[in-house]
Amino acid sequence: MDQAAQPRWITLGHPSYVWRYGQDRRLSLIQKYAPLENRWILDIGCGIGTYVRKFREFSEHVFGIDVEHERVAEGARSVPHLLVGEAEVLPFKDETFDVILLNEVIEHVRDDAQTVADALRVLRPGGRLIIFAPNRLYLFETHGIYLGRHYVFRLIPFINWLPDVVRRRFCPHVRAYTTRDVRRLFAGQPAKIIHHGYVYPGFDNIVARHRSVGFTLRNVCYALERTPLQCFGLSHFVVAERVSTPPTGLSGSSSYQ
Repeated sequence: MDQAAQPRWITLGHPSYVWRYGQDRRLSLIQKYAPLENRWILDIGCGIGTYVRKFREFSEHVFGIDVEHERVAEGARSVPHLLVGEAEVLPFKDETFDVILLNEVIEHVRDDAQTVADALRVLRPGGRLIIFAPNRLYLFETHGIYLGRHYVFRLIPFINWLPDVVRRRFCPHVRAYTTRDVRRLFAGQPAKIIHHGYVYPGFDNIVARHRSVGFTLRNVCYALERTPLQCFGLSHFVVAERVSTPPTGLSGSSSYQ
């Protein structure tokens, strides 16, 4: 597929459309670090509002924003408070929200550092910014690759392990993050990282087709999350707390590779 004519979903990715086990598990992780009851919550890159709908079970003060007009229009038919806008210039006042989610979104935005900066701007002191982002050490590239000018959507192994200059030739449309990349996003920002871990996939599609195989993969990989091999998980799971002034160090109770 010619990059000049590529559909926007290649560069913007697919947000969550259906709530399944993988989403439930991420929600439980979010709740572990960020109380949701009656909080002001923002989902950046909300798509059709799947997480917004779920968050509304805890609070009526839930908003979502996405750059794609079509997705927002579809979601707005059944979910309130969905807006069209860019992550780098959020249309909210300073210190509006208690919890902000970037779920597999930051790798697609135009400027990831500015996205984090503006999320922290609209986060109240003591509020939590939750980020799930692709891990550079995960075995597969899950967003497809370019072979020359043609896009191929398959799980491709080892692409993310290549040097930056080589990986960018295959994946000019999406970022993947090392620990250093994640830390760089928060450099000089009024936030401290209170948790940095990794999550493996939920294997929902495999469970749906091959139940026993899918459950086995889940059990094995979730066990790995409790070992040093967690660093090979699908995604970084980062929780940052807004502080009044930029701290001298970023990490709290973090686990870094």
